[in-house]
Amino acid sequence: MTAHNSFDDRLDDDDYPAYTMGRAAAILGTTQGFLRAIGEARLITPLRSEGGHRRYSRYQLRIAARARELVDQGTPIEAACRIIILEDQLEEAQRINAEYRRAAETPAQPPAD
Repeated sequence: MTAHNSFDDRLDDDDYPAYTMGRAAAILGTTQGFLRAIGEARLITPLRSEGGHRRYSRYQLRIAARARELVDQGTPIEAACRIIILEDQLEEAQRINAEYRRAAETPAQPPAD
């Protein structure tokens, strides 16, 4: 793998912590304090740069954007974080149930002789 490909892979990686706290706040149209608050509520845990600065991924920004949407609608931040966690758990449970349904609908293969 070349250095160029490695860089491109990181840009395409939703989990790569590419954004500083200031940039993340600007993208979301919120404050750095908001990002700290959802971190303290354990909704997202930003990675840290070598210098100890918070770094956010695109995936984390999507979660933060959902939290901001709920807070903007009047939901307290702690409740918004809990709602998002529950939404995520529900989505995962539905995905697992769908896998089980597909497996149950697939006819069993007879043993080979």
